[in-house]
Amino acid sequence: MATHPMIPPAPGEGLRLPQNVEAEAALLGAMMIDNRLADDLLDQLKPELFFEPVHGRIFAAIAKLRGDDLLANPLTLRPMFDNDAGMKELGGPGYLAQLTGSGAGLIGARQFAKQIHDLALLRTLVEVGRGLVDKAMDTSEAINPSAQIEAAEEALFAVASGGPTNKTVKTFANAATAAVDMAAKALNSGGGLSGTTTGFESINQRIGGLHHSDLVILAGRPGMGKTSLATNIAFNSARRWMDDMAIGLTPKESVGGKVAFFSLEMSADQLATRILAEQSRISSEALRMGKISKAEFRQLAEAATDLQNLPLFIDDTAGLSISALHTRVRRLKRTLGDDLKFVVIDYLQLLQGSGSRASDNRVQEISEISRGLKTLAKDLDVAVMALSQLSRAVEQREDKRPQLSDLRESGSIEQDADMVWFVYREDYYVAAKEPKRPVEGDDSKVFEDHQKWHMDMERVFGLAELIIAKQRHGATGKVTLKFEPEITRFSDYAGAQYAGPLD
Repeated sequence: MATHPMIPPAPGEGLRLPQNVEAEAALLGAMMIDNRLADDLLDQLKPELFFEPVHGRIFAAIAKLRGDDLLANPLTLRPMFDNDAGMKELGGPGYLAQLTGSGAGLIGARQFAKQIHDLALLRTLVEVGRGLVDKAMDTSEAINPSAQIEAAEEALFAVASGGPTNKTVKTFANAATAAVDMAAKALNSGGGLSGTTTGFESINQRIGGLHHSDLVILAGRPGMGKTSLATNIAFNSARRWMDDMAIGLTPKESVGGKVAFFSLEMSADQLATRILAEQSRISSEALRMGKISKAEFRQLAEAATDLQNLPLFIDDTAGLSISALHTRVRRLKRTLGDDLKFVVIDYLQLLQGSGSRASDNRVQEISEISRGLKTLAKDLDVAVMALSQLSRAVEQREDKRPQLSDLRESGSIEQDADMVWFVYREDYYVAAKEPKRPVEGDDSKVFEDHQKWHMDMERVFGLAELIIAKQRHGATGKVTLKFEPEITRFSDYAGAQYAGPLD
């Protein structure tokens, strides 16, 4: 059968897959001769990395015996291969003794292990490439090139991240150096801030900033301002980065960072409108309706000019799947490198799982999404904040302050998160309870009720609580913030006691 000139032939049609069976044999022989060598190398390889299937099974058998603290040599391994059909084709269990015959692998065992791993990666690349070609050539189904590209990036990332597992092992000296660097950063920033800044001193003092690899869940009922708070934090981090670079600080010295904001609900221009309204202190409603003066328009234009280099990247694609989100963040990470420090998703329940019928079991789908977000944070070494809805159970209680049990649809959200924050505004609920407005002729109780309500509103108006209900790295507690609803802006509250423990 003729092959398209641009498509590599299938195995057996002239293409020899990358392999070195001799290196595999030498390595296995060395491992059976010296079990200490085997113990060093077992974590670096997997049975499926061997090209010869029998070699993969021998490697697995050595790993099993050493895992049980037993000697692994041709004699102890022989009973495990008496009925192995593949071994019989190679001459039977006597093949094990042949592997130890020369001892050639003792000197270059680690180089052989690396070569086996690298050749396996190349074979995987061939497999991925062939799959891409097959899918791209198949026009029998609905064509979705974007989905194919995302699947290709996912597959290539899986190949790229499939390095030896010992790379993740750090000596205490490595870990201690990283810890000292983090403490030095906290000290140099004025104390209390070892991660990326939130822009709120009161929150930074409570959590030490946003730390790479952390998953933060920011939850609240509709109307509480969770999107506003997330937008404020994203802006503050990006603005601090921009300002630090302007005064000549290095990226490592900055407590700011470049930010990716995935807005699954609002469009990019709506989000930009919010940010410009906050910074120019113009009502976002007046801005949308064009009810602003020339002076206010000048303020708006100045804010837009000031922020044109703001490192805040907005993706407003609706209906993203968790795998597509991974793909897009990886693209940004490749472009921005370690300067990308913070990712926001608004909001978690609008993400989709990977299964085609995921909606049949929404709890499992949310569990998959929350695990995927934690994996994203850890693999790409960024702080991830995902906004989340709360169940209506909050509204049934006298005290409307959210609890961990109110997280909607899955307990795995609480389990996977490093921090869980709740936004609570008492004035929202007090305003909804306004009694009848008194008019001339009403009895005194109507006046008293409204006066009492008015005093309650004065007490809570413009205040919000950030409840830190879970924190792996420190204590829980609550922080009082100021909220300006006209411009949807949170800020530190200048009250005498702005932070305290949970009651």
